[in-house]
Amino acid sequence: MIRIKGLHKFYRTRHGLVEALRGIDLEVEEREFFVLLGASGCGKTTTLRCVAGLEKPDAGEIEISGKVVSSPGKGLNIPTEKRDIGMVFQSYAIWPHMSVFQNVAFPLIKGRKQVPKHLVSEKVSRALSLVKLDGLEERPATDLSGGQQQRVAMARAVVTEPKILLMDEPLSNLDARLREEMRLELKKITRSVGVTTLYVTHDQAEALSLGDRVCVMHEGEIVQIGTPQDVYARPANLFAAQFVGEMNFIRGKVTGPGQVDSPLGRLRCPVPPACQTGSEVTLAIRPEHLILLHHPSQGSEALEGKIASKNYLGDTSLFEVEVNGTALSVKLPGDSDFAVGQQIVVVVAPDRWRVYL
Repeated sequence: MIRIKGLHKFYRTRHGLVEALRGIDLEVEEREFFVLLGASGCGKTTTLRCVAGLEKPDAGEIEISGKVVSSPGKGLNIPTEKRDIGMVFQSYAIWPHMSVFQNVAFPLIKGRKQVPKHLVSEKVSRALSLVKLDGLEERPATDLSGGQQQRVAMARAVVTEPKILLMDEPLSNLDARLREEMRLELKKITRSVGVTTLYVTHDQAEALSLGDRVCVMHEGEIVQIGTPQDVYARPANLFAAQFVGEMNFIRGKVTGPGQVDSPLGRLRCPVPPACQTGSEVTLAIRPEHLILLHHPSQGSEALEGKIASKNYLGDTSLFEVEVNGTALSVKLPGDSDFAVGQQIVVVVAPDRWRVYL
């Protein structure tokens, strides 16, 4: 549905030429919810704006539904209004002087996809029902909560039944609880409409919960593309491991096949073939993949340590455990009975380690 090949974008600044996109290649399948994830300045919004036609790439091609909409090499750039897209922005971008109905109806009355007057009310009602704003048609936009205003923006984006829905951090202005609620609604809405979605966010939880696939970006390049499960469980490199979720990182040296010496001691772990004996590596492991025990269990590979701190979070408890002078974060269920100052054993499953050069 969306195909991007060799996308480059440069900006001229007072410090010189900045390469915002460095040869981006990706494909978004029909009806897929595809998330671009990365920190500020990584190129995710620039990629989205190039797809929308709001930025002109310097090289590469963009296809939508098999049609090339941007190709600097061919001198081709289809205007935004002819790309059959809907957009939802970080700022709600709804007109405060209009009612809910008028905001949603605007693209049907003034836009390129104008419809006969007798169909406008039916289409607006359907879009508002989809975002659960039935009965609020005549309410002034300024009388709505932040979450309701974002729903109006969503309804306006889908009312024309576009092939592509582009969303640029649409939930970032909402409070934490409302963001969680809107995540669920967004996925339901896009699935019920059957629209292909390209979504930009810096929020890892948002990306993992919403995306069918997630594309991690860094400094204008793609670091990893995969399902949320793949990106979280198997980060492709050290940057992806550092950026997505919480990790413990330990420096070490490969001493043999499946074996690394570290400040924690000698550890068994899946050392990649590219790592030779003597290679300096970084070991990474998720806090929830470490287990605490009061006493060593038979046959387990365990490390002796002491609990330095405990942070109770309700459903979970986050512990800081000191092992051989190295601090490890451990995440356990909230009702875990371990206490600060207690001597414990940390159990590490060898296959849970990730090893990076």
